[in-house]
Amino acid sequence: MVRAGLLAGIDVLEASEALATHWDLAPDQLWGMSPFGGSATQPLWGKLDPRMFIQAPHDGLSAVQAAFRAAYGLPRVGRVAVGTDSPSHLGELIDALRYEVHPARLCAYRRLLCEQQVRQPL
Repeated sequence: MVRAGLLAGIDVLEASEALATHWDLAPDQLWGMSPFGGSATQPLWGKLDPRMFIQAPHDGLSAVQAAFRAAYGLPRVGRVAVGTDSPSHLGELIDALRYEVHPARLCAYRRLLCEQQVRQPL
């Protein structure tokens, strides 16, 4: 299980992928977690529109659903674990799985994360 999603830093993404390569694990053998950075109700999800990472058409797709779906590509994982006590929230997330991510946009986002890390080393 690895940290996944738009809020995962490039160092976490690269470390996850390096470990998966080392252990010869395919994406369908990996689990992502914490796709919302701790809470799907953070104000961030009302300001950021992660639908840009989803291939059209995506009518009716919420920002939370798009963030969840994008988490499957950051890093590439076969499953994403979320914590909820709301069946309707879980159903909303399951509905998001019918959408496809936009690979080129996820790749561009990763490049931006790398560039940001180079400008601001730890």
